[in-house]
Amino acid sequence: MARFDPMAYEQAALGRNPAASGEAFLRLGMAYSAGEDGETDLVSAHKWFNLAAMKGHVHALRYRREIAQEMSEAQIAEAQRAAREWLRTH
Repeated sequence: MARFDPMAYEQAALGRNPAASGEAFLRLGMAYSAGEDGETDLVSAHKWFNLAAMKGHVHALRYRREIAQEMSEAQIAEAQRAAREWLRTH
């Protein structure tokens, strides 16, 4: 089975469409939180769940809250900064 490459998905799904749907953001959050690229990245997952929630995806709120329980305050702050930066540049 082929491995999921979240970075490639991010570029393909979002690079062409900066106004991507909350569903695309949610899928990226799920991929990073599950470690589908081989390594779990909760900071990136939190960032994408945060962006999905901003787009109105209701499940993203719950997923973001769940992974935040496994993160330090510094990691959450880093994820929030990354989400703001993504919004600023896209």
